[in-house]
Amino acid sequence: MEAIILAGGKAERLGDAAQGRPKSLVEIAGRPLAAYQVEQLGAVGVERVIVSCATGQEELFATALGGIGPEVVAVGEPEPMGRGGGIRFAAQARQESGDVYALNGDELVDVDLKRLLDLHRSSGAAATITVVQVRSPFGVVDLEDDVVTGFREAPKLDEWVSCGIYVLGEEALSRFPERGDHETSTFPELAAERRLHALRHEGVWLTVNTPKDLKVADEYIAAHPDWAKGNL
Repeated sequence: MEAIILAGGKAERLGDAAQGRPKSLVEIAGRPLAAYQVEQLGAVGVERVIVSCATGQEELFATALGGIGPEVVAVGEPEPMGRGGGIRFAAQARQESGDVYALNGDELVDVDLKRLLDLHRSSGAAATITVVQVRSPFGVVDLEDDVVTGFREAPKLDEWVSCGIYVLGEEALSRFPERGDHETSTFPELAAERRLHALRHEGVWLTVNTPKDLKVADEYIAAHPDWAKGNL
């Protein structure tokens, strides 16, 4: 199989912590963030990874992510195309047809990719997404008839959100926008047709958007040096 990593993020919210790198190449425990994804993809048999990046950064990504295992091909967007447009544009560089993994390049998630693919193929869905529960940024007050019955610090909420890791079939890819976000166009359309399925993931989900996120991810990976191998 092949995979697409969406790596056009500019790391603006990371500020000086990014050290001038694109967000997907910001270092986590001494390695580029996307290197963990490439390694994990390789562990489940992916042989070719297409990186969707900004024009002019192709060599930077190819050098930083090459030699890990899978072949890495960096495709520069001629102009900002949005997440959906970036995936669709990068998909033109595939050498194989059929299902393809697609990942946001700024997250670390230990979801079982093989299970995600198996679920996708057994369900017959056009696309299958990975969903996670989010934690409340605040402590929660439990009430019963206006009587406070307890407190919970940053509990997981009942809702599920997409964490940006998918398996996409040919039909889904063909319906991705040339510009814009697939999660506000293609995915709602597929959901209305009941052709979008989800894998519920309850393990690690680390986003890297702010210096605080970067510190948390760095500490986690440093404490789990073998975390990447064979998980995502």
